[in-house]
Amino acid sequence: MELDRAGLLAALALQLDWGAEEALEDAPPDRSAPARPMPVIPAAGEPPAPRPLAASATVVAVAPPAAGRAAEAAAAATTLDELREAIRAFDGSSLRETATNLVFSDGDPASRLMFIGEAPGGEEDRLGRPFVGPSGQLLDRMLASIGLRRDEGGFCITNILPWRPPGNRTPTDAEIALFLPFVLRHIALVKPRRVVLLGGTSAKALLRAKDGITRLRGKWHPISVEGLGIVPALATLHPAYLLRTPAAKRDAWADLLMLRRSIDADGA
Repeated sequence: MELDRAGLLAALALQLDWGAEEALEDAPPDRSAPARPMPVIPAAGEPPAPRPLAASATVVAVAPPAAGRAAEAAAAATTLDELREAIRAFDGSSLRETATNLVFSDGDPASRLMFIGEAPGGEEDRLGRPFVGPSGQLLDRMLASIGLRRDEGGFCITNILPWRPPGNRTPTDAEIALFLPFVLRHIALVKPRRVVLLGGTSAKALLRAKDGITRLRGKWHPISVEGLGIVPALATLHPAYLLRTPAAKRDAWADLLMLRRSIDADGA
């Protein structure tokens, strides 16, 4: 006992030398009590288990993430007009704060042929219509060469993003994912017999593909759309790319001939 007492006094003196001036607890701890279990540490990447709220805690409602709200707003739209207004009212992206106009769609959705591009440019943002700038004018000429004209109900056209990104920059992956529910709902409401994906952004977003447009183009791919099933989609080069790379027009022309043959095959 004297040895234990001497040891404790020596430990206390050591703590005083270290600068300890007050006790951390009101009473000495019971060293003979069973040790408390260690807290469970979640594995890497695994979210921690939620702690139960105290009985007196107040539950505060938290707005769902923007992606969840986008999916809910898109699913609630039963007409194209409702979908347009749902996109206009959606505040989950800062793009609408820097854009001039919402760019929803153009052409005739009753044609059952749908083109989907990347995002509006400066002219599209100013007029509120997709593909009205130089690339859109080239696209109209190309489609007219196979007998398709938007002003005669030959097709409808839209973009992955409904708002122009600042400076015409490429859409980010987060922006594409955020607006994808609206695009898929747009397809479901139009009920197209076939879809044409203009450029890599549109093709990779809707085909869930990692390959570039040069590997995806010239082929029909299936798109799964809720409430509609499988829709055949043809990936091709964006007309803006053709303006920069005229030599690629030969590949684009081959894709258009493939589209024309498909339309002629079923008479629609």
